[in-house]
Amino acid sequence: MEKVNIKLSAYESQLVDQAAIKVIQAIKSIGAKYSGPVPLPTKYEEFTILRSVHINKKSREQFERRTHKRLIVLKDPSKELMEKLQRAELPAGVNIELITRSNNSK
Repeated sequence: MEKVNIKLSAYESQLVDQAAIKVIQAIKSIGAKYSGPVPLPTKYEEFTILRSVHINKKSREQFERRTHKRLIVLKDPSKELMEKLQRAELPAGVNIELITRSNNSK
C-alpha cells in the first residue's frame, strides 16, 4: 500500500486553510481516499535586531515569524491525481511538499 503525505505551509493560517480546501477538492473530484487536514505545530521564530549600530545598545526591535502547517494523507493515489496536485494553483505564499511512502506489511 502506498501513501502520500501532502504538507502545506505558509506564514498566514488563512492561506494554508484555503490551500487545504483546494487540495481536498482536487482529491474529491477524482474520488481517492484521504485523511486530514491535520494542523501540525506552528513554528515560531523570533529575531532581535539593534536599532542603532553605534550607540543605544539597549534600543532593540523584536520580530516574530510564524509558520503554519497542515498535513493531508492520501491512500493509494493514482498518477492522474499526483499530476493534478503538482499542477494545482494554490494561493501565493503557500508551499506544498509531496512525500511518497510505501508501507510494506507482511
